Amino acid sequence: MPDVLSAPLVVEFPFTRSLGPVQSAFLTGLRERTVLGVRADDGTVLVPPVEYDPVTANELGDLVEVAPTGTVTTWAWNPSPRRDQPLDTPFAWALVRLDGAGTALLHALDAPGPDAVRTGMRVRIRWAATRTGAITDIACFEPYEGEPGPSEPAPHTGEFTDPVTGIVAPARLDYVHTPGRAQSAYIKALEERRTVGERCPSCRKVYVPPRGACPTCGVATAEQVEVGPRGTVTTFCIVNIKAKNLDIEVPYVYAHIALDGADLALHGRIAGIPYDQVRMGLRVEPVWSEGARHVDHYRPTGEPDADYDTYKELV
Repeated sequence: MPDVLSAPLVVEFPFTRSLGPVQSAFLTGLRERTVLGVRADDGTVLVPPVEYDPVTANELGDLVEVAPTGTVTTWAWNPSPRRDQPLDTPFAWALVRLDGAGTALLHALDAPGPDAVRTGMRVRIRWAATRTGAITDIACFEPYEGEPGPSEPAPHTGEFTDPVTGIVAPARLDYVHTPGRAQSAYIKALEERRTVGERCPSCRKVYVPPRGACPTCGVATAEQVEVGPRGTVTTFCIVNIKAKNLDIEVPYVYAHIALDGADLALHGRIAGIPYDQVRMGLRVEPVWSEGARHVDHYRPTGEPDADYDTYKELV
C-alpha cells in the first residue's frame, strides 16, 4: 500500500458586506466608545443589536445606549490562543450581559487563569487603542469592582459623524488534509506526469480524481486506470475577476475536462487560445508546471472538436 500523504491547507477569503442602519450604528458606536443595543417588541434590549425581532420578525430601530460594564453569564477557558484571536495569552471566552441589556455579548475576558473567572463576576470593556468601527474595537473585557452602570438604557439616535457603512471580514480555515489511499496514489502519479483514476467493479466507470469508492454504486474501488493525457472540454466559464495571490491575468477560462478514458470531468485552466475561442468539445492536452507535480493548464491539441454525443453524459 502506498504511503498516505498529508499536508497543511488554508482556505481564506474576504467576506464583504454592507451594513443597515442598526449594524452601522452599532459598529460606529464602538469606534466612539459607545455600546448600542436595540429594543425588541417585548421591551428586551438586544446587544449586539439585530435588525429584526427574533420572535415577531418585525423590523427594529429603537436604539439605546447601554453601559460598558456588565456581568459574566457563562464562560470557557482558552488555554492556547490561536492566530488573530483577541489576546495572545490564555484567556476566557465569556458571554457578558452589559448593564441595561437583556442579552449577552460574546467576547474575550482577560484573566490570569481559569480560577480567576466565575459566572456572575463583574467586568468592563477594555477599549482598543485604535478603533475603526469593528467588534475588535472592544479589545477584551477585564475584571471590574466598581459601581454598576445604569440598569435602564438611555435612548440614542444612532447618528454619528462619518458612519461605518460596510465591513470586510476575513474568513480563514486552517486544517491538515489527509487525502487517503486513493487520492495519495493519484497525487504520487502526478509526480510522474501521469493521471490515474479508479474503476468501479460494479458499473465499470473510471473516476478521476479517485475517491476510493464509487459515488454511484457506493462500493469500494481499487483497480487503478491511467487516463488521458488528452481530453475534451465539456463546459467552461470565463473568469473576469482576478483572485488574490493568483498570478494569472484576466480574463481566462476555467473548464471541466473529460480526460480520455475517464467517466468524470475534472477542473483545469485553458490557455494557449484566446478566451473567446474556447468551446465545448475542444480537444486539449496538459501543460505541466516546471519542477512541480501538477498540471499548470491545458492547451488545444489541434484535433477536430469532439462530437457532443461522446461527452454529453459528462456535461
